[in-house]
Amino acid sequence: MTLAPFPSPLSRPPRVALYTEGTYPQAHGGVSVWVDQLVRGLGDHAFTVGAITGTTFARPALELPANVTVRQVPLWDAPLPGPRPDPARTAATLSAYATLLDALCTLDLPGFGAALRRLSDLGEHGSLTGVLDGARATRLTLEVWRGHARRQSGDRTPGRPRLPLPTVADALDVQVWLEHSLRPLATPPPEADVGHAVSNGFAALLALHGRWQRGTPFVLTEHGVYLRERYLEFRHAGHSTGFKALLLRFYRLLCSLAYQEAALILPGSHYNRRWEERLGADPDRIQCVYNGIDPDVFPPAESEPEAPVVSWVGRVDPLKDLETLIRAFALVRRRTPGARLRLFGGTPAGNEGYERHCRQVTAELDLGGHVTFEGRVPDITEAYRAGQVVALTSVSEGFPYTVIEAMAMGRPPVATRVGGVPEAVGEAGLIVRPRDAMGVASALNRLLADAPLRARLGQAARARVMELFTLDGCLEAYRRAYPVALAGGPG
Repeated sequence: MTLAPFPSPLSRPPRVALYTEGTYPQAHGGVSVWVDQLVRGLGDHAFTVGAITGTTFARPALELPANVTVRQVPLWDAPLPGPRPDPARTAATLSAYATLLDALCTLDLPGFGAALRRLSDLGEHGSLTGVLDGARATRLTLEVWRGHARRQSGDRTPGRPRLPLPTVADALDVQVWLEHSLRPLATPPPEADVGHAVSNGFAALLALHGRWQRGTPFVLTEHGVYLRERYLEFRHAGHSTGFKALLLRFYRLLCSLAYQEAALILPGSHYNRRWEERLGADPDRIQCVYNGIDPDVFPPAESEPEAPVVSWVGRVDPLKDLETLIRAFALVRRRTPGARLRLFGGTPAGNEGYERHCRQVTAELDLGGHVTFEGRVPDITEAYRAGQVVALTSVSEGFPYTVIEAMAMGRPPVATRVGGVPEAVGEAGLIVRPRDAMGVASALNRLLADAPLRARLGQAARARVMELFTLDGCLEAYRRAYPVALAGGPG
């Protein structure tokens, strides 16, 4: 499907409700860069950002342009006062909550959608917290979950997921998590012509709420695959099996519902399509729109550092798998003793433990002084110029800016085969398997030892960006997408 020019039903550019989760405007990173480019590039559009946050932030990390206003939607602040207790509203809320629990236990998407829609309607009249964190909701959580787990324990149908029997602690943990996660449904949706969820998950929950309460159609952008990243996140999380099981079911059903309700789904790579279709997206509503950059901001680097240097650029996060890169670099130094690894990027709140772990691995491998954690730099182009090669060892990605920015500057990447990375790199770099330290080391050694190969791949990388990944093309796709969504999606 190609988004052809489509006449807008409005006589002015549309007002856009832009929904984010943990990114713009409170944090730096690739998605925040993408949003910043979008709102500045479509300066004639008015954007109201509904920003899902953990807790309220005091100031944005990025400067806001004049066409952007922000409403924070914190999930873990103290709850706002709700309406006075009303027996009818309490009963309706508990009934909808019970339906939601049933749907989670049975993976019933229609039931899940109906329950969320009912909670959205109830949330229009104020906070749901007073009911959902009460003793009756606690008993419901335990009773519904235990009942389904016992019934499913005798079902031996191959491939059918079965629920673990919950402990009281499991039920309490899930109840608390659900109460906080459903708070966006008590947030008044902005007045807008079209919605735009910048990811699936909680951003999409806000988009669904706007569609149900204001009739606002929405576009869904996907950078990484939200559900896949939750599976990866929970793989090593220290939660109980029961807690993880219920939460992953919530994420799965929420992502499926958003795919079905979105007027358009615009992934950042073709890789995402298989997940979207598997989870119920209409193929006719999917179109890949690659991320774009301004090539003038990332001009070709005129020279290389004299010493062999590998650069890494990104946020310090387990999904970026810095540990594999550090272990690979230890192998690189066996062949190239003078090599250095320079790591550029900040550590988001909550990831400090992972940074400490990576520093510990660096020390254990006796790489102190050869591997440097340099934090964020004011001019990101300096981070790309710092290396002869740019590495990316993520275990999950959408269509990463660090790869195409490095390519625009003529730096060949060594990157893992995840998400849209192979689509970005093409033949202009080396692709390796994720979590393969020996494979990463081999690719880095190959490029560090071969200057003509670096030069040839660097020229091909710049040419590929100029042909496929410019900012103008990305902005034009979204300028066309909003009128299509307003008209109900592609015909």
